[in-house]
Amino acid sequence: VVVPAFNEERWIRRVLETMPSFVARVIVVDDCSAARTIEEVQFFQEKDPSVFLIRHNQNGGVGKAIATGYQRTKEEGLDVVAVMAGDAQMHPDDLLKVVTPVVRNEVDYAKGNRLFRGESWGIIPHYRYLGNAFLSLMTKIASGYWHIADSQCGYTALNREALEVLPLDEIYPRYGMPNDLLIKLNMQNLRVGDVSVRPLYNQGGKSEMRLSR
Repeated sequence: VVVPAFNEERWIRRVLETMPSFVARVIVVDDCSAARTIEEVQFFQEKDPSVFLIRHNQNGGVGKAIATGYQRTKEEGLDVVAVMAGDAQMHPDDLLKVVTPVVRNEVDYAKGNRLFRGESWGIIPHYRYLGNAFLSLMTKIASGYWHIADSQCGYTALNREALEVLPLDEIYPRYGMPNDLLIKLNMQNLRVGDVSVRPLYNQGGKSEMRLSR
């Protein structure tokens, strides 16, 4: 599991503590955070050798952090790589659902979908729900993956075959990364699947995403 993190000192320990036991390797990519985020990860590393920390000297964006984690997993020869955010807004109990279609070789890339659950409208802020739906429509047109309903969801998993052919150094570095990655996946004729995941919001953090951008 790759965990991109930027100033997530309040939540990163929860992410690591609740990581499912079947995960063999956790790669935290710190995107030039303040010191406390690093300290929290290093504290956890002392008791769990499966946790590895990579530090960016400059803030490159969440897409860049994920690409760095992907590159590391590629070098280690890992077979299936998931992404879970460092802000504890991805439910750990859903990880098995996300990785299963990849493990079974049904798809090359599995992507979480938060929008088609009955409780989502009451949990996700309405402007973000509608914004996600609009961006997802635009991404359907741009990528050709018409069955992918929640393009902005970062809860994903992909296989080694996809890692080998994706141009990791060309992935969009910031919040447009999920959209850009779908386009690059289709250019490689890779199979993408939709997986229903529960939305988690109101964790107390402040989103760095700007609606206008």
